[in-house]
Amino acid sequence: MIGDCRSGALVSRNGSIDWLCLPRFDSAACFAALLGTPEHGRWQIKPRGRASVTRQYADDSLILQTDFKTSAGTVRVTDFMPIAQHDSSVIRLVTGLSGRVAMEMDLVIRFDYGLSVPWVSNTGKNTFTAIAGPDMLTLRSKVEVRGEGMRSVAAFTVAKGETVSFVLTNSRSYHPVPKPVNIAKVMAATAKFWRGWSKRCHDVGPATALVRRSLITLKGLTYLPTGGIVAALTTSLPEELGGARNWDYRYCWVRDATFTLLAFMNAGYLEEAEAWRDWLMRAIAGSPEQLQIMYGIAGERRLDEWQIPWLPGYQKSAPVRIGNAAATQTQLDVYGELMDALVQGRRGGMKSSERAIASRGLFLRRLEKIWMEADEGIWEIRGKPQHFVHSKVMSWLAFHRATDPVVVENEKSRQHFSRLADKIHAEICKHGVDPTGKFFVQHYGSTEVDASLLLLAIVGFLPPDDARIRGTVEEIERRLMMDGLVLRYRTDSKVDGLAGTEGAFLACSFWLVDNFVLLGRMDDAQKLFGKLSGFVNDVGLISEEYNPKTGQMLGNFPQAFSHVALVNSAIGLYRATQIAEKPRLSAAERVRMQKTVYRHAVPHGVAEAEADA
Repeated sequence: MIGDCRSGALVSRNGSIDWLCLPRFDSAACFAALLGTPEHGRWQIKPRGRASVTRQYADDSLILQTDFKTSAGTVRVTDFMPIAQHDSSVIRLVTGLSGRVAMEMDLVIRFDYGLSVPWVSNTGKNTFTAIAGPDMLTLRSKVEVRGEGMRSVAAFTVAKGETVSFVLTNSRSYHPVPKPVNIAKVMAATAKFWRGWSKRCHDVGPATALVRRSLITLKGLTYLPTGGIVAALTTSLPEELGGARNWDYRYCWVRDATFTLLAFMNAGYLEEAEAWRDWLMRAIAGSPEQLQIMYGIAGERRLDEWQIPWLPGYQKSAPVRIGNAAATQTQLDVYGELMDALVQGRRGGMKSSERAIASRGLFLRRLEKIWMEADEGIWEIRGKPQHFVHSKVMSWLAFHRATDPVVVENEKSRQHFSRLADKIHAEICKHGVDPTGKFFVQHYGSTEVDASLLLLAIVGFLPPDDARIRGTVEEIERRLMMDGLVLRYRTDSKVDGLAGTEGAFLACSFWLVDNFVLLGRMDDAQKLFGKLSGFVNDVGLISEEYNPKTGQMLGNFPQAFSHVALVNSAIGLYRATQIAEKPRLSAAERVRMQKTVYRHAVPHGVAEAEADA
């Protein structure tokens, strides 16, 4: 991934940019080969003939370096998108490291997700423009570029010490051709931006480099003008190869709010956490009856879902979807996430906004009217709504958080919300467990388990050493594990109304790490975290899901939820290790260290210390 905090591109190991949407993350793609063929748009620069490939980011940045080693020599292709430019650009530098290497370039521009072939013109001064309707891309390079079969191609040679540059800039077709980019200046500014940003990351022990790369990825998925963070760079990468579980993730989910706030705050990025919180408050502004579970990156509400018939999908996994119909679903857990985000933000040092103060009472009153209804739940099922236990627990959490004076100053209101939280808690403990009472179930009346139940201990619904929590974790280990990783739920239960299967959900697997920590199973936690850490690719990126049988990533990529879960698990493990290694810590310090990660759940062995404190 490369990006400029407004959009991003995916670069393959063979030097091809196969996915790029401009000018925003959710704009139509001009390179869509990822979901089709090269004819649907791509930009490849590579050596002619065979080459071995290694890749890395330059320091702690989103400046990608791909080294091609051939029999004639070695070249490096450096790809990046300059930060804070008026028009987004992709800059590609080909530098000779040894010998003399013959190179080739193949540029296929197809606007509108691979549909629209542009009109390409040579405007002189090594400048070409490609125009279709309102869209224009401008290519500048001193290399001779020629048209061939509705594409632009070039052949050139790079010797040791030489650098050949290509700059592709996005703008509106009815505006003047953008001025040339000062490559040295913008590259230095971009490198400085990422160095300055990444060095703020706190030390979290052995996983610090992995955490820092995940945070850089999250920053790269942030739309800088608004602070919104897209769930992924892509749409329709399948959860099952050849299947139809393909969704558009280029939007912002309210559900991610608390996880993301904690990840940023605990790693030392309060400013980013505040920007995300501010985006959230702007997006949800208005009538509480109109609260959505996701929004566009600027807070847009219309995310109408449609399908692209001309794209065959990643490895023929159709359909390719644009937009997301889940935006219209009822998902009660978002109210809990919303209230929890406000509380965690205040406790993390954020100033409370007037909008937050004014809105929380409205949303609590709305939830009071609807918490007993069935909903589509955290996994956004497209089957019959159910009384999902996770949704009820998050409804409880919303009212439980409202008992905190930081959130609600009026004592009478706090008492009211406390009674309501107790009522919901009792109902869940009565109807949300299996007939034997040993573990929690996916939804009322079910005997299935669900990985979302791993959040019960994390949010403090019950202590981790409660028999029902232990039983739930054990049942998930017994019924939802695939080669040591966690499935969200059993798809053969048909609860989601969809055909096919899916891979192991990486965020859920990190939640199991967190539960192991809370239960005092530190060896299991370390082992599983180490296994999950091994699934990042060669440049530290992970997707939504993973198939351990084939060793292949599944789902949209890179996935913010997975990276957030990685960060929080790494910090939780580090804090737990510190507690174990510092027996002289006071009881209050132990509780504080653990609570900052686990949303006020108390780990095994610390409950007594908290009572003493």
